Amino acid sequence: MIPYATVEAAEEALGRAMTWMEVAWFRHSRSTPDYCLYYESLVILLTVYSVTSLPLTLLELCAPAKLTTPYKLQPEARLSPAAFLGCYKETLRVLVLVIISPVLYLPYPILKMAGSRTGLPLPSAGEVAAQLVVYMLVEDYFGYWLHRLLHSRWAYDNIHYIHHEYPAPIGFAALHSHWVELLILGFSVFVGTVIVPCHMATFMLWLAIRGIVSVDTHSGYDFPFSPAKLIPFYGGAQCHDYHHFGGKWSQSNFAPFFTFCDYIYGTDKGYKHHKASLEKMKNMESVRSEKEGLNGSISRKQD
Repeated sequence: MIPYATVEAAEEALGRAMTWMEVAWFRHSRSTPDYCLYYESLVILLTVYSVTSLPLTLLELCAPAKLTTPYKLQPEARLSPAAFLGCYKETLRVLVLVIISPVLYLPYPILKMAGSRTGLPLPSAGEVAAQLVVYMLVEDYFGYWLHRLLHSRWAYDNIHYIHHEYPAPIGFAALHSHWVELLILGFSVFVGTVIVPCHMATFMLWLAIRGIVSVDTHSGYDFPFSPAKLIPFYGGAQCHDYHHFGGKWSQSNFAPFFTFCDYIYGTDKGYKHHKASLEKMKNMESVRSEKEGLNGSISRKQD
């Protein structure tokens, strides 16, 4: 909650005119308790998950297969509308139960003690960008090891198996998990914001980005024009799709964002072998097609 009644009072305290973003934040948060802003960030995550998954669902269900097959990582896997709806309803039920549970009251006071703030001024673009990079790197490390832990026999059979109910992942399966897994992996999302405290607006942006990335890596599609391909070391849908395909026995591609943890700890070897095999088959198919075209051309000349 911002301790100023008007924009003019806030600008006088700042000693300058506010930016349009600061004015928007002031009007939104001046009468909103801080803990409500924290819960808004969870609603943002839920909304981003729902909204970004919907176009992928419509693409798979409505677009002709011949248009989507070149980009679909497992083209033979096609789910029914009922399967998509069932996945979303079950995931939404678990997410809502987790969000309203007393457990999620704990992160807010921890954030406040760490130094998170909700007032003015808003952080600069450079500060936000630097913090987001830190959060990605921190989550990538902690998320890598927690994900590997979830692939131990007991953890997989009792917790993580729910997330792997979709060997060919879809956007809605991004958060399709046991409630315990949501809390375990949520720790890796949250811990960076305690190590490097941020403004609540940055925290909201971080959760939105995390939701988008999670849907992207579970999309089941590899689009060559995706802007995510511009991000260095980004794993994306290709890496995570291979992980889901392996199911319980998967020992590759555990990191949520980047590829270097899997490279450093040697859990990318199976995926590299898989990619090399696919490339070899593609090259062999290309050579075969060229030979068939050449033989056809020679036959026509002889005729």
